[in-house]
Amino acid sequence: MTQPLAVLLQCLLNVAIALLLSPLYEGLLRKVRAAIHSRIGPPVTQPYWDLLKLLGKEDLRSGGGAVYSSLPPLVLGSLLLLATLVPMGAAAPLAFAGDMIAVLYVAAMSSVLIMLNAYASGSPYASVGSSREMMMALSVEPILAIALVVGAFKAGTLALGGMTAFQVQNGPSISMTIAGLAFFLALQAQSGKLPFDTAEADQEIMGGPLVEQSGPRLALLRWAMWTKQLVLAFLLVEVFLPWPRFGILPVDLALSGVKVLVVLLVVELVDVVNPRVRIDQAMGYFVRVALASLSALAFAVIGK
Repeated sequence: MTQPLAVLLQCLLNVAIALLLSPLYEGLLRKVRAAIHSRIGPPVTQPYWDLLKLLGKEDLRSGGGAVYSSLPPLVLGSLLLLATLVPMGAAAPLAFAGDMIAVLYVAAMSSVLIMLNAYASGSPYASVGSSREMMMALSVEPILAIALVVGAFKAGTLALGGMTAFQVQNGPSISMTIAGLAFFLALQAQSGKLPFDTAEADQEIMGGPLVEQSGPRLALLRWAMWTKQLVLAFLLVEVFLPWPRFGILPVDLALSGVKVLVVLLVVELVDVVNPRVRIDQAMGYFVRVALASLSALAFAVIGK
């Protein structure tokens, strides 16, 4: 098999994982939430049916224009691009085209596109949600950056594959453990889960950035949000929790998928048992997490 064809097939695999598994994991998380609430809950396949139903509905919109129309597909597209830059049981297929910096850039791009889409809708509720999304991004994105910088410093490379290989070879360390914990805390906010879902806050601003979305546009944006939490969870387990590694793609992919599910189950458990915090409380919390995560960098500098 030629190298370009192998890269293309790996890209298609990562994109398929992101698109097809993200609704399945969302369905499993809904089941867990229902069980904690002593309910039966919807079937695991409900997110797939939700997407199909929304895709078949009329596209009602409060705004217009080509840019506004193109933003939901661009949000989902940016996250599928992120999936090709993140390892999923094997080296990222487009690792040659982007390192840690590119991953952070593409991950942040999806949030920026959602903000622009909310502002373009003309809704005051969407604008407030977009403003909150921006404040959360400014608080959370530095934590992701610091955590990955620790991995880059330890491995001596900005390539995610190099960080994973270093972790597999050298085992856990104090600095990577602290950085991984900080990344997990940031994942809670990146997934839009309680107590940090202030950008949507249904009881306050009725869905925030998504309040004016309907039909296919809403389907693409919800699919994008599920995809983002899945891809970032893969990034967490591949860089900070890559053990064990067998070198066999189906086996390593299955193990990574199980670890991702465990991570997302913990995220959902935190979501269920915590009330929403105010935006100023959330920002203050993540500023403290960012400062604490700097200790991971300090440990990395002294070789711990």
